[in-house]
Amino acid sequence: MKHESPLACPASAGARHSACPGLLRVVAARDGGLCRIRLPGGTLTTAQARAVANAARTQANGIIELTNRANLQVRGVRAGSEHALSEALMRAGLGPDAGVPGGEGDATAYENACVADDLRNLMLSPLAGCDPQACFDTTQLVAPILDVLQGEPRFAALSPKFAVLVDGGERLVALDHPHDIWLAAFAHRDGVAFAFGLAGTPRDGALAAVAPAQVPALLRALLHAFLDLAQDGERRMREVCAVHGANAVLQHAWRYLDFAPLRDAAVCRWRRASTDTAARLGAHALHADGSGYAGAQPPLGRIDAGTLDALASLAQSQGDGTLRITPWQGVLLPNVAAGAMAHTIEQLHTLDLVTDPAAPLARLIACTGSAGCAKSRADTKADALRLAARLPAHAEVHLSGCERSCAAAHRAPWTLLAVAPDCYDLYARDEAPAGFGRLVASHLTIEAAAQTLAQRPRSTPDA
Repeated sequence: MKHESPLACPASAGARHSACPGLLRVVAARDGGLCRIRLPGGTLTTAQARAVANAARTQANGIIELTNRANLQVRGVRAGSEHALSEALMRAGLGPDAGVPGGEGDATAYENACVADDLRNLMLSPLAGCDPQACFDTTQLVAPILDVLQGEPRFAALSPKFAVLVDGGERLVALDHPHDIWLAAFAHRDGVAFAFGLAGTPRDGALAAVAPAQVPALLRALLHAFLDLAQDGERRMREVCAVHGANAVLQHAWRYLDFAPLRDAAVCRWRRASTDTAARLGAHALHADGSGYAGAQPPLGRIDAGTLDALASLAQSQGDGTLRITPWQGVLLPNVAAGAMAHTIEQLHTLDLVTDPAAPLARLIACTGSAGCAKSRADTKADALRLAARLPAHAEVHLSGCERSCAAAHRAPWTLLAVAPDCYDLYARDEAPAGFGRLVASHLTIEAAAQTLAQRPRSTPDA
């Protein structure tokens, strides 16, 4: 049964139905209520981090998850504590601009705030604004894009999963994370332009390009075109593109624009340069003076309130007072001085965070599992820890408790799909058009899965 509260957008008040948790919509899970904190751009100030830690400690079970959309989730919210938790997070500036609804009977205000929160699915590079390699500081676009997403009542019809990626050309970006609309900065003859596409990734090439100042208008036009063309049940851009084609969506969007996007030869030839996701972990210099960032990830994307408090203190003393949550369920501390880098990495180790991309726990992804999710067929978190002790070198594995693949938006090199407790089917990424890839073996224990992986010639079948 769903844990209802005045800030949980009760259906009886007319709020739209959604199974997606949010900051104001706390939904039930096996281990208690689940509250998702959307972080447009992934940035968390130290004050906000401490507010999350305190809310998780006082209103929930103290467990916080880092998600593959660079968001946070507070788990185990206690029944009756939903309002206090959501209100504390809103007051910390972690919610939509609608603000804290003023009264428990103000159903319209709660509904509007829930909808505004649902629409804040904006992902940037975790290095946005601090990587000199970037073509454009995309943090400048966060406020204008949020204004578009939240500024028109019609956009309330968008799915809470509808997402936008804005890539400034940084050296670290989640290129394999599928989005409904993506934009990527590149050097054009007229200056910086943003290539863009639909229902895919920048690796696919661009439909067209626009100037940075035109990004908000383009986004507004594409959203209207999507809603014009979407039929009942079509909630994501990939579904509309499958019916009409991406170019048809773009042509439809043009009627909402007073300018024509660029479609010259340079745009047609453009492809996003590759990125090394191993750079999400460890110490990395960005500037000539040796300053840069330190990256880490908690085992299987989960930390406790005390660890988040400690990370906030570390960011304040050694960085610039912010944390960047990454789409790899990790965290970056930006603007760390060269002389402070070794100490920062040492402190991250003290917190039991992983900083080496070769470490087994850096190569494993696992969903919440049956301990926290009723849909999961196995305790994937516990099984992943068992697998870590046996994981062959260079194997990268995703453990999923069911077909929904909540923990991994991309297709991992290897996927273990639970079919029963301690029983998994093993899939390999290949040219299969959908799903987890090619079925390699069925009904494996964790020990048998480790042995099967050790016998495979390489961890990435299509490398």
